[in-house]
Amino acid sequence: MRIFNGTRLTLAALAVSTAVASPALAKSDTQFWQTVQATVKVGDKFVLSNETVFRTGDAKGFYEIENNAMVGYKLDKHVTAYVGFTADPQYLQGHYVTMETRLRQQVNFDNVLQIGSAKLSGRLRLEERWRDNAPGTAWRLRPYVKLSVPLHGKTALNLTHESFIDLNTTSFQKVAGEERMRNAVLINTPLAKHFTLEFGYLDQHGFVRGGADTNDHVATIALSASF
Repeated sequence: MRIFNGTRLTLAALAVSTAVASPALAKSDTQFWQTVQATVKVGDKFVLSNETVFRTGDAKGFYEIENNAMVGYKLDKHVTAYVGFTADPQYLQGHYVTMETRLRQQVNFDNVLQIGSAKLSGRLRLEERWRDNAPGTAWRLRPYVKLSVPLHGKTALNLTHESFIDLNTTSFQKVAGEERMRNAVLINTPLAKHFTLEFGYLDQHGFVRGGADTNDHVATIALSASF
């Protein structure tokens, strides 16, 4: 009960601080993201993973179902290199708009630094993106860091940051440079031997050149299976 109450206070404090720090934002949306992920080890070196994310919001209703399939190769106990493919059909109020596909290359750095009882991990992801209704190849870099703080047993508080950096411009990727960032406060807890639940709050801040930035307040929940 003490952990649950502390979690509610932490999430509430982050939401309040974000609202206070961003009074001039012209746009904001309330969203709900649901994720299902499965990871399977193949031998000592290879990892197969599949992740599906469902996204809804007040502004666009049901607007995205993103599926990511990846193959990883463990370089050592801390570093894994991945390649993969993303199918990302996009919608507006549940009505199909377009299909985005992506190639992904990424390197994961797991528990590379320990600060007291907290562990630091990271990821560097490169994506090439295409859309059916728009020409061009959009290149994007997504650095990500996570600080994991143990709370009780195997339950942990995860603090994460991810930046989206556009490396070129196309008809659908308008401005080069940092497009947005995601900051999250999450609780990760095991449900059973192979299953983990993670839930919390994510703030997605969009950078708008020559205009007011955007802000999305997102409740997230993710169920992960690992074998």
